Amino acid sequence: MKLRHFIALVGFLTTSLIYCQDKQITLNEIWGGEFRTEGMQALHSMNNGKQYSVLNVDRQTRNATIDIYDYKTLEKVKTLVSSADIAEIQGFFDYSFSTDESKIILTTKSTPVFRRSTLGEYYIYDIASKNVTKVSDNLVQEPTLSPDATKIAYGFQNNLYVKDLASGNVEQMTFDGEKNKIINGITDWVYEEEFGFVRAFDWNANSNQIAFIRFDETEVPEFSMDVFGSGLYQTQQVFKYPKAGEANSKVSLHLYNTNTKTLKELTVNKSYQDFYIPRLEWTNDAGVLSVQFMNRHQNELDLWRLNTKNNTSDLVLAEKDKAYIDATFNLTFLKDNSFIWTSEKDGYNHIYYHANNGKLINKVTQGNWEVTDYYGFNEKENTIYYQSVENGSTNRDVYSIKLNGKNKKRLTKLNGTNSASFSADFTYFINTFSSAALPQKYTLNSAKTGEVLKLIKDNDKLAQKVNNYVMSKKEFSTITINGNDLNMWMIKPANFDATKTYPLFMYQYSGPGSQQVANRWNSANDYWYQMLAQQGYIVACVDGRGTGFKGADFKKVTQNELGKYEIEDQISAAKALGALPYIDASRIGIWGWSYGGFMSSNALFKGNAVFKMAIAVAPVTSWRFYDTIYTERYMTTPQENPSGYDENSPINHVDKLQGDFLLIHGSGDDNVHLQNTMRMVEALIQANKQFEWMIYPDKNHGIYGGNTRLHLYSKMTNFLNKTLGDKLEVNKE
Repeated sequence: MKLRHFIALVGFLTTSLIYCQDKQITLNEIWGGEFRTEGMQALHSMNNGKQYSVLNVDRQTRNATIDIYDYKTLEKVKTLVSSADIAEIQGFFDYSFSTDESKIILTTKSTPVFRRSTLGEYYIYDIASKNVTKVSDNLVQEPTLSPDATKIAYGFQNNLYVKDLASGNVEQMTFDGEKNKIINGITDWVYEEEFGFVRAFDWNANSNQIAFIRFDETEVPEFSMDVFGSGLYQTQQVFKYPKAGEANSKVSLHLYNTNTKTLKELTVNKSYQDFYIPRLEWTNDAGVLSVQFMNRHQNELDLWRLNTKNNTSDLVLAEKDKAYIDATFNLTFLKDNSFIWTSEKDGYNHIYYHANNGKLINKVTQGNWEVTDYYGFNEKENTIYYQSVENGSTNRDVYSIKLNGKNKKRLTKLNGTNSASFSADFTYFINTFSSAALPQKYTLNSAKTGEVLKLIKDNDKLAQKVNNYVMSKKEFSTITINGNDLNMWMIKPANFDATKTYPLFMYQYSGPGSQQVANRWNSANDYWYQMLAQQGYIVACVDGRGTGFKGADFKKVTQNELGKYEIEDQISAAKALGALPYIDASRIGIWGWSYGGFMSSNALFKGNAVFKMAIAVAPVTSWRFYDTIYTERYMTTPQENPSGYDENSPINHVDKLQGDFLLIHGSGDDNVHLQNTMRMVEALIQANKQFEWMIYPDKNHGIYGGNTRLHLYSKMTNFLNKTLGDKLEVNKE
């Protein structure tokens, strides 16, 4: 084993302070919001480039305001809207501007549908007249103002509608929408979850055409979940969910003309079979629509340009990959419809500049590092702004670079996680910074030099509060496993004694392209790990092969074999750490959630000589149970790759269980269905294996609400103490 230390972050503690700060973190504090950070809610840069808006809500009166601030002075200029001044509504909790900023959509009520989708009540506030118009008496989806702010389009009961704001007239654009059959302009479950968007319609620049995707779910198998609620009889939620290898929605592209009230289908000059449309976006030409088509294996992506005036189409760009291509939102059209695009085609994610016909003009960024976010293009300065891991895969920095790839500047200076929100004219950016040692702070920076101009908001109060607790440093290092230098963090007890031995509790997620070892401020889990460390555990996390931001080869090595190399790395890492003199190799445990639960189950079963216990929360237990887009991206179909599905799924390795196993799931999980756990339970019973399990009624994939998280983490802590912590002083009576 080779363990290389590269950074140790001690938070707000020094060695001399640790022993005089004896306040212990509790689960009640973690889940009671004691360590909540302050942020800037609903930040929006105004078109003038000189001001920005944020949403402020008074915690006592619940009055909501949209306030305008000056970038240069950071002083509040005015309150644009106050819910106290609008008789028609009681309050609002979100907002969005029209393109010309003459009107604002206010969200007053919202009911979740799935992870990203909601049904809501919305009002339109006219800034000049101060008039308020209700979008609809119904709860609708994705209301979107036209660029000229004269109309608003939205989805209702699987159909699309458009409302004229002057007359109040509502036109129904589509009529064939039907639950679990046809959806117009709103994504189906699997598109929403895996392609990351809900609104599948878009206005053109002239506000007279709406392009949208139609989903025909008729042949997609149905999935049903019992909803137990509080009534005498449970109900059922039934929705279309395409599991790996099963039928997807049949998608088609359509165009509605608001002037002529006509609807037509759009096609491209290529025959596709069993395909996806992961993105559509109008170009700067009001008659030219860009659409991305992707094959079912997701290793071929075509960018099309459709001319809606003469019904022609041109294939602008075609990419292929031996594994898969990620659909992103990083497509930007310049005035002449040349475009900026990101791609992994050279082995790392970088920015490319193409002519309007698709011809490559130049590669903007290059190197053995990844672009992690694209912020925009400053036409006046001919400059692109982006975020990358050039300063180390666990850090994030903001950079600028000329369109020709020259004059690159690192705009952020502090090592940690930096992310930017730029003013509309790219004069300024608001930088959000945190590290494992410092909570989030928001600063105003110069977009030209990166210089910090003013502090906007920090979390010093939280920092001072944390400073009153016994906290351990979070040590970042690399560990050489199976020929790769893997990123790792470790948290030891504050009174760590290298002559003693400690149980090791490992955490991981491990899914393709993910990252858990990052230089950023604490999540709720981190406070839990600090609590465990003070009880006498060492907690560690290793990002193995398949995780992100270290190049395509490192990430895509798991192709067709999800769970093979990732498990090998976690088992090998546990063995290597167990060989350290201060870790008790007989007391090593592991846990994870979702993909991490799939991994922790496999680790306990396949690594039964290494791991004494595991906790699996909401795990996938067989990839045959999971959805098409995610699973087939990495595994192709089970018909094509049965061994890849079965040899690495924990449900097929229950006979190897020797240690202690806790299995947890929410019965209302629409993502990783309870079926995964129930089938695992049956397999364990038939293998005559003892285990513990917990089902949280009606809770979704996040397992939260009311007292749920406190109960969940209490249960996991108790299980951990019972199985690994029997020798700890803190657990002795």
